[in-house]
Amino acid sequence: MTLQELNKHFELREKLAKAHEMIDSLRSAAFPGGQKLDGMPHASGIKDKVGDLAIEIADMDARIEFLEEEIDKVKEPIIKYINAIDDDQTRLVFRLRFIRCLTWREVAVILSGGNTEDSVKKICYRYLQIDEE
Repeated sequence: MTLQELNKHFELREKLAKAHEMIDSLRSAAFPGGQKLDGMPHASGIKDKVGDLAIEIADMDARIEFLEEEIDKVKEPIIKYINAIDDDQTRLVFRLRFIRCLTWREVAVILSGGNTEDSVKKICYRYLQIDEE
């Protein structure tokens, strides 16, 4: 498995987190307290802000559902690959980084034992036989 394939899950999870933030913003804007009600007539046309937001919320719900399905597809082979790693520490590094989507720094903190961000990266890259440059 390549680093790019492993990172696919990580990237999808980041997109999913951003999509959840966006839908939360849309939902809060759609609530009655989110609109500006000044009682003044508006100049041109009639707009349905809540209706427009409802459409955006529905689109974002569909996007979230799509991302969750993609994550499930990508995650399964990654888990199988990681479970086949013999070395316990290396397997843990891979699980924390590519399944739990932690930063290299967070992985190093969890492993402790003098591990640094760079040392856990090297564990991963050596296993994958990747040159860091």
